[in-house]
Amino acid sequence: MKFKKPNFWDYKKPNLVAYLLSPLSLIVRINNLILNTKPKKKFENIKTICVGNIYLGGTGKTPTVIKLYEIFKNNGIKVCTAKKFYPDQKDENSILKNRSKFISLDSRQKIVQKAIEENCELLIFDDGLQDRQIDYNFKLVCFDYEKWIGNGFLIPSGPMREKIDSLKKYDAVIIKNINKKSDQNEIYKSINKINPNIRIFNSFFKIKNKDEFNLNDKFLIFSGIGNSNSFKEILIKNNFNIIKEIVFPDHFNYKKHDILNLIKIAENKNIKIITTEKDFVKIPTSLREKINFIKIDLEILEQKQLTELIQSKISEIN
Repeated sequence: MKFKKPNFWDYKKPNLVAYLLSPLSLIVRINNLILNTKPKKKFENIKTICVGNIYLGGTGKTPTVIKLYEIFKNNGIKVCTAKKFYPDQKDENSILKNRSKFISLDSRQKIVQKAIEENCELLIFDDGLQDRQIDYNFKLVCFDYEKWIGNGFLIPSGPMREKIDSLKKYDAVIIKNINKKSDQNEIYKSINKINPNIRIFNSFFKIKNKDEFNLNDKFLIFSGIGNSNSFKEILIKNNFNIIKEIVFPDHFNYKKHDILNLIKIAENKNIKIITTEKDFVKIPTSLREKINFIKIDLEILEQKQLTELIQSKISEIN
């Protein structure tokens, strides 16, 4: 789905527009209730992890999936990543395909069967917490600390796919970019009040290819991701001199004229262009020469503890 999130979604308190739209949120609530009544299937021949979100977009799901894939692969486990196929999410599919053994089909149950056929022992889904047909062995919810739950309302009144109370049914939370103790305490208290048994972990992005850039240069940046501000912030923290920012809708499908326009703006200002890896894979190959991207890794502060928790939940993988 290509969209720009309305600003009022991330207000700390709902505004008038959110309240006016709230009757439409009833559709999402009813749909969630119906899905919860459907029987779930647990697969005996494979272990499954779902890395998802209940806040729509920009929570770091895909980097978290890649990090978990690397951890378990390095531990000698036959692991695959997976994502249900959506035509407008080819960017995430490309990244997962480039950095892991990846399966994508039009049904998550078909994906599981395919992974079993390929002798995969552990399957890590990118998204799918709202798919109630599979009883995942471990369910991890991603948040960005700056956005947290926005105004707390369900779509379309706010950014929530489920109410925050749904944390009662999940195993762990991973919060991206917590860097203030007061914020950490506030969010931790909110989560623990809902589910005292849920485990909370912290993560942050690290630029892998910073040495490829001259920080004396000036830059135009552009992105079409769920949380464009997180892209800008990591560049600022790493001392990139940003002159201009252009934001496109999430999962935006770039056309040739879009990129040519960006190049023209940059040339007129005598500045260089940077985007995200997720956006770069969607740029026509013939136009990539004048555009660079940052490669990021997700670092999990409590990686050992999270790995041990997942292993205890999914039991021993033979």
